Amino acid sequence: MTLGDGVVLGIDLGTTATKVVAADRRGRVLALAERGYPMRTDQPGLAVHDPDRVLHAALAAVRECVQTCQDPVRGLSFTGAMHTLIGLDADYRPITPSLSWADNRAIEQAARLRSDPASAGLHRATGTPVHPFAPLSKLVWFAEQDPDTKPAYWCALKDFVLRHFTGRLVTEHSYSSGSGLMNIHELAWHQPSLELAGITAEQLPELLAPTDTLPLRDGVADDLGLPRGLPVVAGGGDGPLANLGVGAVRPGMAALSLGTSGALRVVRTEPGIDERGRTFCYGIAEGYWVLGGAVSNGGVVSQWAAELVGEEDMADLLAEAALVPPGANGLFALPYLLGERAPWWDPDPRGLLLGLRRDHGRAELTRAMVEGVAQQLALVRDAVRDTGAEVSPVRATGGSFRSALWGQLIAAALDTDLEITEDSEGSGLGACLLGWRALGVLSSLEDAAGLITPTETVHPDPELAEHFAAARPRVERVYLALRELMS
Repeated sequence: MTLGDGVVLGIDLGTTATKVVAADRRGRVLALAERGYPMRTDQPGLAVHDPDRVLHAALAAVRECVQTCQDPVRGLSFTGAMHTLIGLDADYRPITPSLSWADNRAIEQAARLRSDPASAGLHRATGTPVHPFAPLSKLVWFAEQDPDTKPAYWCALKDFVLRHFTGRLVTEHSYSSGSGLMNIHELAWHQPSLELAGITAEQLPELLAPTDTLPLRDGVADDLGLPRGLPVVAGGGDGPLANLGVGAVRPGMAALSLGTSGALRVVRTEPGIDERGRTFCYGIAEGYWVLGGAVSNGGVVSQWAAELVGEEDMADLLAEAALVPPGANGLFALPYLLGERAPWWDPDPRGLLLGLRRDHGRAELTRAMVEGVAQQLALVRDAVRDTGAEVSPVRATGGSFRSALWGQLIAAALDTDLEITEDSEGSGLGACLLGWRALGVLSSLEDAAGLITPTETVHPDPELAEHFAAARPRVERVYLALRELMS
């Protein structure tokens, strides 16, 4: 039996559950396991997890996947939701909950940091927008609002779980590129960020490359039914590894994910952001970076519309919206039901319907909201293009693409082909492929990405693409006017 036989387990520590994917060297998913956990949100802005509960869920999901999959396990590889933060005591036990990316309590601290002209330098150095989701902002919040909590160490949720598996507190360049604390150009902790946060580099995990491996601890191996010393790959962030999981690693290729929220990430071979600070820049591995942005509102807008009009079958509502002409018969939407992130990085904008008339109905409402999301993703693409990067083709994945309308409108807004891939645990599969690369079985990340092929291609309608391009400048004008009114 050769090293290439068997599977790598990709362990994806998500916002609502840990998913474990077993994939062979050809990228075929052979087994899946999942364990959920709650996120506590019972106070304004609060969004936290119990770190130990997440750890136990990860162990249980790995154990189940090992038992379900009959193939030998060659390695473990980690990924997870980015922008998390935990405080640990000197014995590496949690003394704070794990703050999620969705924890919004640092909104005042982030606004103050953004108002400082130096914030642009922070963004350029770290690749992370100055925003409440960033661990940098969360650390400033802790210093001001909870000064009695004095952890010996600060780390991310993935780092905490990885320490249990390996016995070492480490992170890697992909995950830490979303912290606001690492200089993406030097691959080292960024001293100005640390000073703002009031911490030292000694309080943070050791930085590794995403493909670095550590041996699995004996006790954990015995508990999980795995070989002692099994390679554990440091891994990366869920967004960057989702690019790998859908096969979008070649420079210029983009990955577009569309679930409740959405994101567009384009691959490049050097770090950096656009001059106006509209994009993030996070690492994949081996010199590949993703430039792009996440939008807070994706498929949630059609779900909201269905709930609003009392329609149980969202597919029927989207089919009605598909019959409405472009521009939704004069109804224009900023679809900011959940605030918005890219390209504004404004923590609390409001949604808007402009041009509402008596003859507008549920189909126009739905069409306007979906068009609004498509335009927001196109604005992210425009910000990426302003850096000189090409954006083609676009690999797209997510449950929203079960509706043809979503694919048609986004392809037209981007004016490029959408190569739809199966919604098959992109980040977890990306972690598996990164694992095979770390083990030396795959010769490069591009070879790993080449294992993934699209199942459908949506071509943009030229007239619809022209409509979107002509209407897009209005989005920014209306947003800026709305922001001024809200302030």
